[in-house]
Amino acid sequence: MSAYNKTDVHPTTFILIGIPGLEAAHIWISIPFCLVYLLDLLGNSSLLFIIKTDPSLHEPMYLFLCMLAVTDLVVCTTVVPKLLSLFWFHDGEIHFETCLTQMFLIHSCSTMESGFLLAMAFDRYVAICYPLRHSAILTHSVIGGIGLAIVLRGTTLLSLHPFLLRWLPYCRTNIISHTYCEFMALIKIACAETRIRRAYSLIVAFLTGGVDFILIICSYVLILHTVFHLPSKDARLKTLGTCVSHICVILVFYTPAFFSFLTHRFGHHVAPHIHIFVANIYLLVPPMVNPIIYGVRTKRIRDRFLKLFSF
Repeated sequence: MSAYNKTDVHPTTFILIGIPGLEAAHIWISIPFCLVYLLDLLGNSSLLFIIKTDPSLHEPMYLFLCMLAVTDLVVCTTVVPKLLSLFWFHDGEIHFETCLTQMFLIHSCSTMESGFLLAMAFDRYVAICYPLRHSAILTHSVIGGIGLAIVLRGTTLLSLHPFLLRWLPYCRTNIISHTYCEFMALIKIACAETRIRRAYSLIVAFLTGGVDFILIICSYVLILHTVFHLPSKDARLKTLGTCVSHICVILVFYTPAFFSFLTHRFGHHVAPHIHIFVANIYLLVPPMVNPIIYGVRTKRIRDRFLKLFSF
C-alpha cells in the first residue's frame, strides 16, 4: 500500500469493506439482509398505519410503540441501502461527511430506541401498580413530552460524536472494516490519542442504554412485587401477560446491543466477522421482530393486520 501523504490525513472518502473474511459470501449474506429490511419496512409501516387509523389503539403503550417504529425505520434506512450497494455492486466508497451523518443517525436513533423501551416499561409500571390513575398520569401531553425528551436526549448527547471524529487525523488508512460507519470503527483507524473520545463515548453509552436498562429492571422489580400481592393466580397470570410482549422486545434489543458494545471495547479475541455480523443483527432484527411480537400478542393489532392484508 502506498504511503499516505499530508493530504491523506483528512481523507474526503472512506472505503467500507463489509464483513472481513466473508467477502466471497457477501452476495449470499445480502439476501437475508434484504428480506429483513423489506420486512422491517412492511411491518413497521403497517403498525404505524393500524395504530393511526384505530382510535381504540391510541393508548400510551401503542403511542410509544409508534415512536419506536419510526426510529426503527430511520435506523434501517440509514444502514441497509448502502450495505446492499456494497454487497451487490462492491460500492464501498462513502464520503467523509456522509459517513459522519450515518454514524450520528445510527447512534442517536439507537439511543432513542432504548429510551422508548424505558418509556414503555414506565407505562407498564403505572398501568399495573396504579391502574386507577393510569389515564390521569399518562395523558397525551405527557406522552408527547416524554417522546420529545427522549428525542432531545438522543440528539444532544450524540451530537458531539461527529465533531469528536471530524478533525482526527486518519493517516494509517481510510479503509473501515465494517458494513457501516460506527464510532469505534472510526476511532480505531485514527492515528492520534483517542482516550478522551473513547471515555466520552463510554460515558454516553452508560448514561443512555446502561441507565435505561437499570431503570427497566427496577420497574419490573416493582411490577413483580405488585403482581405477587394480587389475590388470585389467574389475576397474576393475566397481569404478567400484558408485559410479555414488552419483555420479548427488550431481550431482542439489548442482547445483541450489549454483545456488540462489549466486544468492541473489551472483546479483542472475538473474530471481527462475528462482531460485525452481530452488529448488523442488532440494527436490523429488532425492527423486524417488534411488529411481529406485538402483532402476535395483541389481539386488536393482530385482527387489524389480518384485515389489512386480506383487503
